[in-house]
Amino acid sequence: MVISKKSLQFLLVTFLACMPLVTFANPTADSLQNHTENAAPAAEAHGETGHSAEKEFNATELINDHIGDSHEFHIADYDGHPITFYLPVILWTNNGLEMFSSEQFHHDNEGHHIIDVNGQKLVRFNEVIFYADKFETLTEDQRKNGAFAFDARPLDFSITKNVFSMLMSALVLFFLFLAVARSYNKNKMAPKGIAGFLEPLVIFVRDEIAIPNIGTKKYAKYMPYLLTIFFFIWINNLIGLIPFFPFSSNLTGNIFFTFVLALITFIVTSFSANKDYWKHIFMPPVPKALYPIMIPVEIIGMLTKPFALMIRLFANITAGHIIILSLVSLIFIFKTVAVAPISGAFVLFMSVLEMLVAALQAYVFTLLTALFIGQAVAEHDHH
Repeated sequence: MVISKKSLQFLLVTFLACMPLVTFANPTADSLQNHTENAAPAAEAHGETGHSAEKEFNATELINDHIGDSHEFHIADYDGHPITFYLPVILWTNNGLEMFSSEQFHHDNEGHHIIDVNGQKLVRFNEVIFYADKFETLTEDQRKNGAFAFDARPLDFSITKNVFSMLMSALVLFFLFLAVARSYNKNKMAPKGIAGFLEPLVIFVRDEIAIPNIGTKKYAKYMPYLLTIFFFIWINNLIGLIPFFPFSSNLTGNIFFTFVLALITFIVTSFSANKDYWKHIFMPPVPKALYPIMIPVEIIGMLTKPFALMIRLFANITAGHIIILSLVSLIFIFKTVAVAPISGAFVLFMSVLEMLVAALQAYVFTLLTALFIGQAVAEHDHH
């Protein structure tokens, strides 16, 4: 199935509009200069000057940079300078809403480069943007936990790598199922193309997940939500495995993202629950003398269900990325290409395994969501 010309034109115009954001870093102002200036005193203190002070490979820094979020995409390096796709920074500051390009930070992520935004001095440290004056008063631990230092930073609504990936996957889903809908309108017989590929997956979610766990009477009401989270998680899992722009983000390995998904499931479950579900929690089928013990246990059990959803998806996806990057890092740690064949073989094996995990985690999240909803809407026989 081919997507309409209007859809392709829309994507092309959007891509061309974003092209000015892809730039070559200015060799006189980029972070390489800032890094060199900041590293020079340390190198001199150790008696190292010029090219003799080579920075040691840091596997932890590489892994954290990949699995973490960012205000820009580092695409590649050319002639010693990074090629970067800068994303818009959107802040709610003391002076109101401010919008500017992340290019202004010149790749600095250590709080050294101060920028001026309409009279407000800002710095960036570990991808968190602070007010420069308040940043200086923070301790090292406060800086590392800066996401929760709300009095020292503006509210950040920026289009980061993870947000960009989420919007891109949403567009992919939209155009994908739009093409499927048009295919069914034109072809009333057996589905072909994209529709032929997606129909078995939709039927699988319906027959193997929704109906067995929710029941034949009520499953249809929750099918849109179950299909959305299944394909949304699956597509974002696959996007995270592609190591080049505009992919490579680690959205489903971000605990804030999995928290929101789990919270939505909790809300859907709670608002769908019938009186039998709430009666079982607040009036459990035990002697009343045990209510002070059993009611808190039931409430904790109600809250641990979405917590398990959040941790399972986050931990499994993050662990896979860490393992693959650790295997790649072995080449640079041992500083020999002799390790490359062994490392490459294991990376290939893990990448194939992660493709299976990507689908498996989408299935598990959807299955448990359907199970929790089914428990909440289940009707019990009263005798």
